[in-house]
Amino acid sequence: QVQLVESGGGLVQPGGSLRLSCAASGIIFGLYAMGWYRQAPGKQRELVATITSGDTTNYADSVKGRFTISRDNAKNTVYLQMNSLKPEDTAVYYCNAAFNGRIYWGQGTQVTVSS
Repeated sequence: QVQLVESGGGLVQPGGSLRLSCAASGIIFGLYAMGWYRQAPGKQRELVATITSGDTTNYADSVKGRFTISRDNAKNTVYLQMNSLKPEDTAVYYCNAAFNGRIYWGQGTQVTVSS
């Protein structure tokens, strides 16, 4: 059974930082491209950042220079370091794993940026 379990969300003030983690099980983690997506209330889910099995990264323009995605294949975990957070970053953040047509999602973790 495939599981993606996100953690690290919470309430943070504007300008603050959070690090999200996503622990995967039930997949050969090193084969999968991993990603973070987010969905704000009333909006569609959008891509935040992705990292391939070869460590190539891609970011949404809105987070470039502020967020960093990384992976630790030994721990089957992908991370999202979020710095200089803004109120518009408030959303539920979802972890995604994709390989050869197989796509899996985590349950999401809430990030709220507010003073």
